[in-house]
Amino acid sequence: MLKDITLGQYYPVDSVVHRLDPRVKLFGTLMYVICLFVADHVAGFALMTVVLATVIFLSKVPFSYMVRGLKAIVLLLVIAGAFNLFLTPGEAAFTLWKISVSWAGIKSALLMVFRMTYLIIGTSIMTLTTTPNQLTDGLEKSLRLLNYIHVPVHEIAMMMSIALRFIPILIEETDKIMKAQMARGADFEKKGLVNKAKAMVPLLVPLFVSAFRRANDLALAMEARCYHGGEGRTKMKPLHYRRIDAVAYVAILFVFAASIAVAILY
Repeated sequence: MLKDITLGQYYPVDSVVHRLDPRVKLFGTLMYVICLFVADHVAGFALMTVVLATVIFLSKVPFSYMVRGLKAIVLLLVIAGAFNLFLTPGEAAFTLWKISVSWAGIKSALLMVFRMTYLIIGTSIMTLTTTPNQLTDGLEKSLRLLNYIHVPVHEIAMMMSIALRFIPILIEETDKIMKAQMARGADFEKKGLVNKAKAMVPLLVPLFVSAFRRANDLALAMEARCYHGGEGRTKMKPLHYRRIDAVAYVAILFVFAASIAVAILY
């Protein structure tokens, strides 16, 4: 289960999407999320399916690798779908025991499941094709105008970068702790909510200790290298737009306009 979490992991391969400026990918992800919530018809989701399939093909990241990230949220998808299915009022489609399921509930549940699935896969593409350093630089550049109203953009971008970098590290650490505790007789397969919660104690305590230790080591390392924030700092690899980035911006705006047009027409 832990190895199925792909958030924050980078998949190194040479592709068109990997070579795009991180600012383009951040903007594209934002537009993609907006388009997903604008779409409420089969035509809209068909358009987003074509767009998502095209980007996955261009990224050269195996589709099976992206789908692995969905395993961690299957329970969340089921719960969200069930809430929308049974709690949405409207004309009854059929009745299960004493619970009526409406046509509006079926539509709402399907929309929720599709949106969450497409959202996870779409946002995973950004992290799989962009290194944490590139994400930090892209986010800082994109939000640089907020510096004029004294928003600590560099610090926010740095925190997000560190958080993404720590996800695979903590997953690996959790896996090691679980194997060590199982060798000592710990049972993580107990049935019942209370028993499962008790079984997590020998896992969470050393994990938190390890996380705080790593955070302290990182802080000491940053201080030893005289890190004092982003003011006056230069970049070893500054971001520059290229022709391919301009083409990508045009394609993103075209898809956004097409999704709005589809939503209006249908």
